[in-house]
Amino acid sequence: MSEAVASPPVAGAEEPGLRRSIGPFQLFAYTLGGMLGAGIYGLVGRAAGQLGAAVWLGFIVAMVAALLTGLSYASLGSRYPRAGGAAYITHRTYHRPLLTWMVGLAVMMSGLTSVATQSRVVAENLLRLVEIPGVPSTLISLGFLLLIAGIVFRGIRESMWMNIVCTVVEAGGLLLVIAVGMSWWGTTNLFETPSPEGITAQLLLQGAILTFFSFIGFEDTLNVAEECHDPQRTVPIGIVSAMIVATVLYIAIAVTAVSVVPWRELAVAPGPLAEVMNRAAPWLPGWFYVAITVFAVANTALLNYVTASRLTYGMARQGLLPQVLGRLHEGTRTPYMAIAALFVVVVALMLSGDITQLASATVLLLLAVFSLVNIALFILQRRPNEPRGGFEVPSFVPALGALVCLALLINRVATGDWRAPLLAGVVLVAIAALYAVVRPRDVLPAT
Repeated sequence: MSEAVASPPVAGAEEPGLRRSIGPFQLFAYTLGGMLGAGIYGLVGRAAGQLGAAVWLGFIVAMVAALLTGLSYASLGSRYPRAGGAAYITHRTYHRPLLTWMVGLAVMMSGLTSVATQSRVVAENLLRLVEIPGVPSTLISLGFLLLIAGIVFRGIRESMWMNIVCTVVEAGGLLLVIAVGMSWWGTTNLFETPSPEGITAQLLLQGAILTFFSFIGFEDTLNVAEECHDPQRTVPIGIVSAMIVATVLYIAIAVTAVSVVPWRELAVAPGPLAEVMNRAAPWLPGWFYVAITVFAVANTALLNYVTASRLTYGMARQGLLPQVLGRLHEGTRTPYMAIAALFVVVVALMLSGDITQLASATVLLLLAVFSLVNIALFILQRRPNEPRGGFEVPSFVPALGALVCLALLINRVATGDWRAPLLAGVVLVAIAALYAVVRPRDVLPAT
């Protein structure tokens, strides 16, 4: 495949930009890989506890809700294929450097905490697969982070191929569950719920809130739009097709799971899909899903690292971060200084211990970012002389997308653990304080 070089995002820059090497199939796999994380292997059980055998309906409602934001991101990607993702869109729309800074660092923090967390999960699962006497899990985590950083540095094409391999393994594991459990379809009432009132709007809303996050991967996709061939067409195809395929897989998995294992037992099983396989395919070795978990978690870490590096690169090119972070390697055309700087941060996060609460807090921040991005598209659609993309959506799509994300955010703050919202607030204050210290002076207009 021939590789083009994207034009620099900053007018007058002499340095060639990021390399265009991503086609529709690669971006589809990239977006799908961001959705099919290891979380689905445990999420089915938690969702069954809320929705009973009707868990499949929760995934449908969640997909409809998530599709609103997905369509907004697809439209924005076709309009403005720039590294920087939500930070670039925020800067272009609101012209407030502090707001752009906070959005960019919130998304970056979400990605880096995920990478740090996933490195520990990979190490723990590898030690379950292979006993390595005298080797601490921290050393394995560090080796994993080095490997991921090396792949991201090597090039976007190499990152895409690694993602395809991991996504095939993830999807293959889910397809195997469906294949061995399909003969159980039709043996249970798929409308049975824990509520004596049956399926209600409130019940579906609660299930949708839980399953909504199994569909998010838009920010990962938007941040590599600058590296796509024909992004006006590629970005919408990648996002929409991935969401459709993920929905079909999730529904089939949900139906299979509650058909093989009664939903009450599924809800309390420590490994819901592992329990499904124990009953439907007892011949399968126990290490099988441990190995799939390694691929799924590694894929999530890879995508988040790519996203964080492109976000850092984009913000540096806009003047919001030190200019050195916007440098590209002459051979690989990757933002090598951003990759190196992020490696230091993610290693520090990994060594700091359990950051589960921090990861939960950054998820709340992502909902706020999704709301701002939806509102941004609504504003940009009405602004004179804004370029139109190859994929336009009606104005009610971003409007409803913003309302859905705000509703989810309010629900999580009002009904969830108070520690995550409090920590999210602390993170925002820290990000704002850091802006006061750095005080970017040469912020360029979004072009």
